[in-house]
Amino acid sequence: MDYEHLFQTLPVSKTLSSSVLSFLNDKFRARTDLAGAPVLVSELRTRCSDLDRTLTDLNRSLGASLVAYASFSDRFDAVFDDLSAKLIRLRSSTCTPTSSFSDGGEEGNGKAEKILGEELPALAKEVARVETVRIYAETALKLDTLVGDIEDAVSSVMNKNLKKHSSTQNSDEMRLLAIKTLKMTEEVLTSVTKTRPKWARLVSAVDHRVDRALAVLRPQAIADHRALLASLGWPPPLSTLTSSNPDRKSAEVPNPLFTMQGDLKHQYCENFLALCRLQELQSQRKSRQLESFNWKVALRQPLWAIEELVNPISLASQLHFSKWVDKPEFIFALVYKITKDYVDSMDELLQPLVDEAMLVGYSCREEWISAMVTSLSTYLAKEIFPVYVGQLDEESATGIRSQARISWLHLVDLMISFDKRVRSLVEHSGILLTFQEDGNLQKISSLSVFCDRPDWLDLWAEIELSEALDKLKPEMDDERNWRMKVQGVVLSSVPEDFKSPAVSSAFLRHLSSMIDRCRSLPSISLRSRFLRLGGAPITRKFLDCILQRCQEAEGLTALTDDDAIIKVANSINAAHYFESVIKEWCEDVFFLEMELNQGDQLGLSVSEYGSHEEPIKGSEGGIFDEEIGKLGEFRAQWVEKISVVILRGFDAQSRDYMKNRRQWQEKGEEGWTVSKSLVVALDYLQGKVSVVEESLNRIDFVRVWRSLAAGVDRLVFQNILMSNVKFYDGGVERFDSDLQVLFGVFGAWCLRPEGFFPKASEGLKLLKMGEKQLQDSLAGGEKWMKDNGIGHLSVTEMEKIVRSRVFKS
Repeated sequence: MDYEHLFQTLPVSKTLSSSVLSFLNDKFRARTDLAGAPVLVSELRTRCSDLDRTLTDLNRSLGASLVAYASFSDRFDAVFDDLSAKLIRLRSSTCTPTSSFSDGGEEGNGKAEKILGEELPALAKEVARVETVRIYAETALKLDTLVGDIEDAVSSVMNKNLKKHSSTQNSDEMRLLAIKTLKMTEEVLTSVTKTRPKWARLVSAVDHRVDRALAVLRPQAIADHRALLASLGWPPPLSTLTSSNPDRKSAEVPNPLFTMQGDLKHQYCENFLALCRLQELQSQRKSRQLESFNWKVALRQPLWAIEELVNPISLASQLHFSKWVDKPEFIFALVYKITKDYVDSMDELLQPLVDEAMLVGYSCREEWISAMVTSLSTYLAKEIFPVYVGQLDEESATGIRSQARISWLHLVDLMISFDKRVRSLVEHSGILLTFQEDGNLQKISSLSVFCDRPDWLDLWAEIELSEALDKLKPEMDDERNWRMKVQGVVLSSVPEDFKSPAVSSAFLRHLSSMIDRCRSLPSISLRSRFLRLGGAPITRKFLDCILQRCQEAEGLTALTDDDAIIKVANSINAAHYFESVIKEWCEDVFFLEMELNQGDQLGLSVSEYGSHEEPIKGSEGGIFDEEIGKLGEFRAQWVEKISVVILRGFDAQSRDYMKNRRQWQEKGEEGWTVSKSLVVALDYLQGKVSVVEESLNRIDFVRVWRSLAAGVDRLVFQNILMSNVKFYDGGVERFDSDLQVLFGVFGAWCLRPEGFFPKASEGLKLLKMGEKQLQDSLAGGEKWMKDNGIGHLSVTEMEKIVRSRVFKS
């Protein structure tokens, strides 16, 4: 038997490499280790077999790549051969001796023009096409390589997470590698989208593969983050805050974010950073994909890492919220305490990580606060408000007044107070400016529950209105509030004494309270809707109240006695004061924003919230524009009525004076500067106007006396100057004296009262002219009237007055 073929001798140690020697020395430290040689041989053979298969797969992949590259290369060779042939033909054409062009004449010029006009542009176009194909091939190959690396990294992360004893460090490194490669891919896609918009199919194909990778990577990253948070002891225990009084001082609960140390802290920071970078990458992708849309609104998402901190705390808190449905103040106290206790760690520990991840426009303090408020709002909308609405429905069905309305208003008070405290937390960091827009303001307001439920907002406005009217009723019925004046009120727009009754201040006080309550609403459209439903009806109730008092006064005495006039004057004063205050309010930015935002108001479209929502009546223009207009109309109407009543009385008192035609042929009574029959009428006029002056505000009083002056002017003109009487010299003097006394009644309120009696004044002016001057007027017509300052009379009226003048021969 040939034993040399059965046994193989070991090679000489000098022929072995250092790595092999090191391996053997490590495996066979002692003689007893030789027993494990067969197992080691088997393991080495298995590994060699695996490596051979891997090498075979790599060779096959390399061969396929080489075939693909050869295909591309053949296409490029064909294109370049064609291009080279065209360049040679072009060179041979352009190198023709100059003499041939001169000999050929027009034929040579035509050939040159053909080369320059047709062949050169076509050649340039072909060169550009070839260059585009080359760039496309390089870009596609680069993207394919990047996406392949992404898919390999994601697959590696998933495989390592499936193994129980896999290295966490290696998994994190592979995730960071995948994110880094994703970022490089996104940079290439962004460049392609901007510079090569026609390559949309290539971008879409790559996006599809990247989306599949992200659909695996993000959930896994979040799951790893949650597991890490659980190992840190998050959420912290809430037992110290769940007693009957969450506001009581208790032992400080350690913050796991501050207490973590060493490798655990490093691992959490790396995991947090990876999640932020993944979100930034997702934001960049959406920004590119939605570039032609309003993507800023669509892209603004809560910070994923902060959401993962808030969600477990929210779930733990809700276990205790269910016990406090009837005591919501405990709910708000607990949420505020949690928010406040951990907000500093957001600034100190997590904000630097967000900045490192280059997440633009994100503040950890802001995200923490908004996430906590959002979780509270969600709970209120799902668990608290439906209970309160059910109580209100039950009250409405039974007709029995319960505590439901009080509970609702108490809940709203708590929400407003909570929002103010939360805003102070935001302001503490100096980042309030980021919340000025409606969309951002909703994130830190518990009142944002009304954004999705406008029917609850309508219910709130209805309750506020009902409570305000209930409180106003006894004040309206108290007559002392109508006699007592508002003291010391000065508006910047109208610095005067309005002489308004105290009841107007009561209405304004309740309206102001409603306006202040709605200021906390996080949306301009919500504020507008609330005020139209709750604030405007208070104004209409006020208008109805003063209108009723005026109608009562008119119905009893037709405004003939002083008490009735005073009652109407008080109502006019109240309307003027109320109107002036509201106008001044409407100049504030708070109201101007609502007026500018009227196109976006809730309730303008029936389809916006469903067919059951009705558009708000009077929703066009400013909030109180319609009410301000009605208040102005009320004042004008009743000022005119006062003027008409006084004018009617003056007409009755002066009827004998007006009908006495003979008096204009005589001089006045001896010792009298005014006709006796006019004295009573003037005394009546002066007495009534004095009462109105005493009780009415200055602006509306000016309207009254000017209206009276115009009415008296018409009476005197029609009943005397146009009544075909004959004026002798003595009658002209008498008429002049009477008018001067009449003007004197109004002289207390203006410097030139005759200016408010234009027809009577110009009629007197004509009567006082000489005979020749009047004869010229009949011939001169309009020109003569213009030259002599007669501008308020027609030619016919002027001629009638002139003909009524009688001169003694």
